[in-house]
Amino acid sequence: MARIVVLGAGVAGHTAAMHAKRRLGRAHEVIVVSPNANWNWIPSNIWVGVGKMTAKQVTFPLAPVYKRLGIEYHQAKAVGLLPEGDATDATGAVDIEYTDADRRGQPARLRYDYLINATGPKLRFDLTPGLGPDGHSVSVCTSGHATQASAALDEVIARMKAGRRQTLVVGMGHGACTCEGAAFEYVFNVDHVLREQGVRELADVIYLTNEHELGDFGVGGMVFSQKSGQVTSEQWMQSLFTERGIRVILQAHVTEVAEGVVHYEQIDGTVAQQAFDFAMLLPPFRGVALPTVDRAGTDIADKLFAANGFMKVDADYAAKPYEEWSAKDWPRTYESPVFPNVFAVGIAFAPPHAISRPYQTPSGAPVAPAPPRTGMPSGTQGKVVAQTVVDRIKHNNPTAPARTASMTAMGAACIASIGAGLRTGAAATITMSPIVPDREHFPETGRDPKSTFGEIGLAGHWLKRLLHTLFIYKAKARPGWWLIPE
Repeated sequence: MARIVVLGAGVAGHTAAMHAKRRLGRAHEVIVVSPNANWNWIPSNIWVGVGKMTAKQVTFPLAPVYKRLGIEYHQAKAVGLLPEGDATDATGAVDIEYTDADRRGQPARLRYDYLINATGPKLRFDLTPGLGPDGHSVSVCTSGHATQASAALDEVIARMKAGRRQTLVVGMGHGACTCEGAAFEYVFNVDHVLREQGVRELADVIYLTNEHELGDFGVGGMVFSQKSGQVTSEQWMQSLFTERGIRVILQAHVTEVAEGVVHYEQIDGTVAQQAFDFAMLLPPFRGVALPTVDRAGTDIADKLFAANGFMKVDADYAAKPYEEWSAKDWPRTYESPVFPNVFAVGIAFAPPHAISRPYQTPSGAPVAPAPPRTGMPSGTQGKVVAQTVVDRIKHNNPTAPARTASMTAMGAACIASIGAGLRTGAAATITMSPIVPDREHFPETGRDPKSTFGEIGLAGHWLKRLLHTLFIYKAKARPGWWLIPE
């Protein structure tokens, strides 16, 4: 009997565990370790953050789903990795610490034949003084954060209804942030709610971002094919912001979030501040690097993890100038080059480099959006790695060829829905293929012009609402769940 341990129960980890168990059945063990009791469809936290949904509508308990599927579930956090085993057993192991009420703080050691690291990110609010729910801004990174953001937004709206002008700042709380798409979607939902409440004329809405230009999204921007010809994502986005009267601050690294004031610097040397009454600023991500030792107890963490805490996989991590970055640098199998029975998927794997050109301020602060690795890419990677592990187990061949899912050959869609009603909403729908530009196959723009486009309208909004329903259905492992694409 083989044992697969999955660290993390987000999109990547949950997907990997379900597909592995479905194909392996009772003959082998699948174990999930997650510090959270609930699964969260994070894209819909945007709606929670503006009061259009509740936290219960975007979460559900994990334990009943895993029990029904026959997956062993430990509500715990991983605290150490022993890929060579220990003095008593050469089988790989992971040390965990329970987080549930009955066993909180208790340690345990789980052995594995295969390990899938899908721990996701650490939310590093601490890298910017005053950033985050424990500071002076709100967040939508978790359903709990989004609930707090909604309450704060309600307070601002109440003040506007009393005739007081308010300033709302939405965007990125550090120069190395990712998830610009989430900030973009949130700022347009805030604008929509303010119009619904009849107070938009009393609001100054500002989008503050580390993007070099609008529409970068951490993927270096796009060129859309439209009936009228080609248009850049910058031009397309600029028209949306102008139409809605949202002011934009670009190329910014936030240095501090004080009470009612966000301080920032830009790559041209500008040092400025912006007063606010409401600020939703996303944090930078770092990897969940685990203390890692060999069988003798020697620290070998640097062999498995990059300096940013993400796990190294089959990518080219050689340092080189931006002009030499290539699609060939990116991973295909997500297998550790040191331990072939260890994989990292979703946000947990270390990208070889940024996708957007990196910049910095004169003081040396980074202004460089990190590569997005969430949603569709995460689910696809989780499924493909599960298939690799299943193949190796079923054929009793630990060196069987790995399945592949390169972000240089993978498309993705970003649907930024505005509002939540079936007749009153809209959505900015962006598709691109591939995610990582491949200038060898697409010399002009790095992406397939037939598959890269942007549209806005009610149809995209319906699609976003449908995806919310379908993916929660899938994550609950309802009948036929595996037929729903990642």
